[in-house]
Amino acid sequence: MPFTLVFYRYEGSRGLPKTQQPRLEIIRGVCLFLSYTAYMMGLAALPLADIEAIRFSAPLMITFLSVVLLGEKVGPNRWLALIIGFLGVLLIVRPGSTAFNLGSIFILISVLFYALTVILTRKLHSNDSSATMAYFSSLVYLLASLLLSPLPVIVGEIPVAHPSIAFLIRGWSFPGLFDMWIMAGLGLIWAGWIYFLSRAYSLAQASVIAPFEYISLPINIMWGFLIWQEIPTATTLAGAFLTLFSGLYVLYRERK
Repeated sequence: MPFTLVFYRYEGSRGLPKTQQPRLEIIRGVCLFLSYTAYMMGLAALPLADIEAIRFSAPLMITFLSVVLLGEKVGPNRWLALIIGFLGVLLIVRPGSTAFNLGSIFILISVLFYALTVILTRKLHSNDSSATMAYFSSLVYLLASLLLSPLPVIVGEIPVAHPSIAFLIRGWSFPGLFDMWIMAGLGLIWAGWIYFLSRAYSLAQASVIAPFEYISLPINIMWGFLIWQEIPTATTLAGAFLTLFSGLYVLYRERK
């Protein structure tokens, strides 16, 4: 929260951020909270490469929701690209097979709420600055986290729970000094990320910005290998490339 106020001061404003659309700001904050809670639940069960390959469907999801919620027109070529892209996601997730992992569903949920966040950012940017959106999203995230915090006490430990569920209901332990420094660093990263995300989608169309997100796959393959010795399967890479190229085609058509 303090870091978001620093960005607000950087924009030349004083006092606390204000908004003319508090309902949309709250909904956007809830969507971000659900997106990244689901993301971290998936992270507890899946390799980084698999997660990023599934997240490649975000531009496809944004386009699909723009049609459903905003009434935007999409031609047959883009519908075909959407279908191919989601087939790539199915190739990665492999529902019904022995390789299916429940964590994949949480990543898909994360992508859905992330897409909703982008659409809400488009609607808010005409009145609210990037720092204002970052502030209200962080505030909602903080309040939602406080509401979620009693869950481990209410539910208790489940011995045979899936890793994603076990992560969500894991009991609290008081962090040491080193952990505190890591959390403070994550707070700075979060404030910076949410500010620059809002700034990017406020300044340019999604079709311009979204391709830059695709660089996350090689970066996460690298970290997965260096830290956990994870190597993505051929099926994951094939599904990722299907989703990648269909997403790029959709973004190319939107730019035209």
